[in-house]
Amino acid sequence: MDTQFLVSLSIILATFGLYIGIAVYNTAKQTSDFYVASRGVPPIFNGMAIGADWMSAASFIGMAGTIMLLGYDGLAYIMGWTGGYLLLTFLLAPQLRKYGRYTVPEFIGDRYNSHTARVIAAISTIIISFTYSIGQLSGSGVVIGRLFEIDAKLGTMIGVVLIATYAAFGGMKGITWTQVAQYIILIIAYLIPVIFMSLQVTSSALPWLSYGELVGKMGELDRELGISEYFAPFTNGTKWQFLALMFTLMAGTAGLPHVIVRFYTVSTMKAARWSGAWALLFIGLLYLSAPAYAAFSRFILMTKVAGSKISELPAWTKTWVDTGKLQVADGNGDGVLQWSELIISNDIVVMATPEIANLGVFVIGLVAAGAMAAALSTAGGLMIAISSAFAHDIYYRVMKPNATEKTRLNVARMSIVIATLFAGLIALDPPGAITQIVAWAFALASGTFFPALILGVWWKHSNSQGVIAGMLVGLAVTLSYIFAAKYGGFTILGIIDTGAGVFGAAAAILANVIVSLATPAPSQKIQEEVLDLRYPEQMSYKNGEVWMNDDATKSV
Repeated sequence: MDTQFLVSLSIILATFGLYIGIAVYNTAKQTSDFYVASRGVPPIFNGMAIGADWMSAASFIGMAGTIMLLGYDGLAYIMGWTGGYLLLTFLLAPQLRKYGRYTVPEFIGDRYNSHTARVIAAISTIIISFTYSIGQLSGSGVVIGRLFEIDAKLGTMIGVVLIATYAAFGGMKGITWTQVAQYIILIIAYLIPVIFMSLQVTSSALPWLSYGELVGKMGELDRELGISEYFAPFTNGTKWQFLALMFTLMAGTAGLPHVIVRFYTVSTMKAARWSGAWALLFIGLLYLSAPAYAAFSRFILMTKVAGSKISELPAWTKTWVDTGKLQVADGNGDGVLQWSELIISNDIVVMATPEIANLGVFVIGLVAAGAMAAALSTAGGLMIAISSAFAHDIYYRVMKPNATEKTRLNVARMSIVIATLFAGLIALDPPGAITQIVAWAFALASGTFFPALILGVWWKHSNSQGVIAGMLVGLAVTLSYIFAAKYGGFTILGIIDTGAGVFGAAAAILANVIVSLATPAPSQKIQEEVLDLRYPEQMSYKNGEVWMNDDATKSV
């Protein structure tokens, strides 16, 4: 066994032990522990947990690689995923927290007073979270496959076993504190390599400021090779695709059930707002670093790997070729590797960069541990979302309202294990790159939950018939466009499958509004509950007036 393998294995096993230990220590003993961590998580730690939940394998493993391969066009991912948190923090999270439910389907079911709406929302949660989890398990397969120098498919199944174990044990309570540890590990693992690369290439320890000077150099290299310039806009798609993708990711962020439920784990509306503020800070540390990571990686590959003799390529290329994620071929037979002959999957850029830049075995192991933390933290949150949608919203609220606490916990744990296994089987042969699969989940969320939640909180006349029509139409339009664009080559204005959410959201909002206006308005009680959500917790809206809750004195 070589030193690199032993160091990487030791770091990963140590972090695995930490995660499982935290989950066991915080084992959920009641349903409020399992679903919302008893609503006792401090905002700063909830912000870290949101950051870990959010910064999935797509962010850690896939985003820098996507930006490296797409250049300017890849920035839609950063702007969409970050901007969505502003929508969520200001327009939805505090209001949903004030309503005081466990899950998004429960809010929709109770707000619209409809079991049908609750079941449709629960099924949508399962579809969205399941799609998203395929990307995470595929990412864990890339990491484990590289570590053990085995096929990524076998690595995926190892990840499945680990996730099923610790998610089923701790529920939301265990996962919250596991995610805090995972955030700390993943952000350290992400920042150290990019800082070292910056020192190596520009002699500056501030990659966020220094990578700009590489832009001109890469532009010259691109012109010499006759390829599109790295920072030229809309070379990999139309400007409409860029805008549609950005909207899809923003609206999807504000509608993702596994992210929204994190705001239920705090005690007050104010804590929910602060959780969002802390989350933006913690997420920004990685998202501001991703373009720098992409630029440094591309520059090092173009200057130190491309142009080398095939027989003298670095040792790291062989190990990545063995995983199936890197292809090296001497197409013109000159014995030299040209840039066009290097086919690198965007899913391995971050993982391979420490080896490409020769940063040492400890950094390589740390990045592997960080990538696993990113994949596992999000996968754990997704499995809780799937479990709660089935065990709480369908089994308890619809099928068996008299079920005991113990039975509900057992059903929740069993549904996690089954969902993880099924997602793992599909992740063995994923239908797309990690970032692409994740973008589909966001498109589905923007076509179903975003319109239902925005109208549910901010339009008191939205009713049960409207939300049912909206969710069904939004889901159908989004799924149809994804399949038509990916497999049928159908596009509108050049918008491909990853931007499908813009059509789903527009169709859902129209359907919701038209059907709500054509059918009887919600009851006066529900309309007052909707208006009440807009006021701080110290105030309540009753009988057309605003009242202070502390002394029940009418507020002017």
